[in-house]
Parts: sequence; structure tokens; C-alpha cells
Amino acid sequence: MRIIGIDPGTGILGFGVIDVHAGKTKLVTAGVITTPAHTPLADRLEEIYLELTNIIAETNPNMMAIEQLFFAKNVTTAMSVAHARGVAMLTGKQAKLRIEEYTPLQIKQSLTGYGKADKKQVQEMVRIQLGLKDVPKPDDCADALAAAIMCAFVTRTQ
Repeated sequence: MRIIGIDPGTGILGFGVIDVHAGKTKLVTAGVITTPAHTPLADRLEEIYLELTNIIAETNPNMMAIEQLFFAKNVTTAMSVAHARGVAMLTGKQAKLRIEEYTPLQIKQSLTGYGKADKKQVQEMVRIQLGLKDVPKPDDCADALAAAIMCAFVTRTQ
């Protein structure tokens, strides 16, 4: 099975693709889609759509794991992240992917055993689970991989 994880954002959207076979997870590719600040929102969302469509076409995942929105203090930021999240989910749906959604708390709990783990702990567990030499950078990329790994854990137990 191949899973694409998404950490939604308008300025930076993290993605990570993993293969899951016989209980083992392996990195396929990971990175970020960035859009320039001060660009109209519609243009930024189109860029996310086009780039994510290409990534899905190139990597051919079966599933998408996407982080659910967490309460944000800044309403404007939350709304733009929600827009990016919607575009990512639509892109996955158009590619006929099964889409699973997880809260940050669920992802942290699954990877570290503690729902309030800090970013460094989650990143280290991503590194260990994928057998990487270094922690994936930037944080958005590691968060997307964490969502994909969480999805692998959940689907393994179903």
C-alpha cells in the first residue's frame, strides 16, 4: 500500500509518500509545496492543486492521510489553512484516493505514545519509523510523514 500524508497550509503544504509492506514503512518521497506570500488566495490554491495533482500522478498512492484542523488563535490563518486542506482533499478525491483524517493529538499519540509530545519527539519517531539518517525537514514535511505513518498504523490494525 502507498500512502500520501498531507500537512495542510497555504504558504507551505507538507507532503510525504510512504510505502507500507509486511508491517514495514519506507519513504518514497517527501517535501513541501510553497506559494508566495501576498499572492491572491485563488492563485495560491490553484498552485497547490496543480502541484499536488502532479505529485499524486507521479507517486500513485492508494490513500491520503490528512491532518485535521486544530483550533487556531488566528482566525485568518485557520481559514486559509482550511482552504488549502479542502483543495488537498478534493485533489485526493479526484484521484480516487481513500482519505483518512487525523487530529494532531491522534498523530502524536500514535507515533510517540503521548498526545502532547513536542515536534522534536514526533520528528524523531518519523525518522526511526522510516529508518532515515536524519529528521525530515522542514517541519511541515515531517508532519505530513507522521500523518502517513499514523494511517499505516491504523490500516494495519483494521
